[in-house]
Amino acid sequence: MSTPALVALSAIGLVGLVSALIGSYGVRMARSTSDFLVASRTVGPMANASAISGEYLSAASFLGIAGLILREGADALWYPIAFVAGYLALLLFVAAPLRRSGAHTVPDFAELRLASPALRRLCTVFVLVIGWLYLLPQLQGAGLALTTLTGLPAWSGIAGAGVVVLLTVVGGGMRSITFVQAFQYWLKLTALLVPALVIGGMFLGDTSSFDRPSSPRFTQDTAVDVRTDVVLAVTEPVRVRVDGTVNGSRARGEVTWPPGRYEVDEGTALRFAAGSAVPTVDGAPTTDRQWLEPMTGGAADQLLSIYSVLVAGFLGTMGLPHVLVRFYTNPDGFAARRTTVIVLGMIGFFYVLVTLLGALTRLYTPQLLVSGETDAAVLLVPTAVLGHDWAGWLLGGLVAAGAAAAFLSTSSGLVVSLAGVLFTDVLRGRWTDFRLAAALSVVVPLGLALGVTRLDFALTVPLVFAVAAATFCPLLVLGIWWRGLTAAGAVAGVLVGGCLSAVAVALSLFAVLPQGWVGVLLYRPAVVTVPTAFLTMIVVSLFTRASIPRDADRSLMILHAPERLGLSRDRFDRPGAA
Repeated sequence: MSTPALVALSAIGLVGLVSALIGSYGVRMARSTSDFLVASRTVGPMANASAISGEYLSAASFLGIAGLILREGADALWYPIAFVAGYLALLLFVAAPLRRSGAHTVPDFAELRLASPALRRLCTVFVLVIGWLYLLPQLQGAGLALTTLTGLPAWSGIAGAGVVVLLTVVGGGMRSITFVQAFQYWLKLTALLVPALVIGGMFLGDTSSFDRPSSPRFTQDTAVDVRTDVVLAVTEPVRVRVDGTVNGSRARGEVTWPPGRYEVDEGTALRFAAGSAVPTVDGAPTTDRQWLEPMTGGAADQLLSIYSVLVAGFLGTMGLPHVLVRFYTNPDGFAARRTTVIVLGMIGFFYVLVTLLGALTRLYTPQLLVSGETDAAVLLVPTAVLGHDWAGWLLGGLVAAGAAAAFLSTSSGLVVSLAGVLFTDVLRGRWTDFRLAAALSVVVPLGLALGVTRLDFALTVPLVFAVAAATFCPLLVLGIWWRGLTAAGAVAGVLVGGCLSAVAVALSLFAVLPQGWVGVLLYRPAVVTVPTAFLTMIVVSLFTRASIPRDADRSLMILHAPERLGLSRDRFDRPGAA
């Protein structure tokens, strides 16, 4: 194994070891069920904000956003805007009332508010679906990082991440991972800040420019191994040495590609000389000037996609189970609001750094535009800029550590939220054990991650947000702010939003989508599914207004009254609670 690979592997292993050691501190403090599920509601705003930021800023944020910016340019900036704005919606509509509800999970809240076992079971199903769907790219991100940096098989990174996450969670539950995720946020921030300062400083002293009317250029002789089938767009003649299959024909040797589209099969090796124009994945901006300008395609379909991303990000954040469970850990509603404000600053600064690095990778890692593996841009840019010496290796090791923290922190939060739901709603009798629930929460996505082809973060993560926005967002917003919501209306809305989203997810992941607005809506369904779910809940509730819970006024008073009045109660404070 080469020196850079050893440095990266050591950095990733060190993050896992330190995370386990910090988690062991939480183990000594975890003594009750409430400790495992919500850290006994004793986490202060700063610590909770660090932990929330740590678990929210996933592998998709650390790796995927930079890759999107590398490929899509200005149009990709809407993604970090949407993901940050989601916490503004949380602050305005959900954070404090949710904390006062006394619930520990989303199904808990649904039953406390509407007294419907059927709604609780339905919410349990969608918590598991959303959590497992979101865990899949996190585990695959671990495989991507290990393969890119060390050359080891992807399954080893996936399996290793699953084991570390499980050990951290089963040790001390929410109390344990609070400390771990807070540490991992600051590590991720450092792993972006240092490269951004170093590479940004070198860029300022360089003569390179983004504002070029031509395609980006290879700065040195570059070899690209295509690992998945890709369609490339060429805008000017390119000399390339090919060993593989292009446009269905076997090719070997040096050829000239005239402008056009080229279907390059998996396993093909391409070699480009320094100064050659960089072919780009079909559909992405082909020149740097187009890359800098928003809406270069000028199509209404593109605008529809942007609006849908904004809806999914703004409203989907409040429906993510691992995000919501964090607000149950604050001591009161005021602390929940303070936590959310701090989180806005933390993740906002993080995304500024990711955006800067994503832009710089356009200059220093253009080969990723050919292979389509733009998710690896942040991992490769340190050695691309500083070269294969100790400076590049050490900076690359720091980035590797940040990537490890990204997929471990989000995975830990997801496993805790899923285990909490399995613990309270699925397992019964002697099987009601939090540690067993945590193990079951890991097994399903681990099997999927090992068994399916790695999916692009740009595809899977917005789909997860779309499902959350179309199911739990209407339930929470209407459940907190509208007295007229009924159990029948909530069930109907969650079913309609969830089923429409599920169809879109299945078709996006496993089918070839048509061109035009139909394909856009299947790929980015939130702009349709979220209003439909809201409308369904409202209409069905109006038709079933006779079934409004008798204690609706009291429930709303608990949600909105200050804690000092003593109205809110913890779920485990009630007689007979588990």
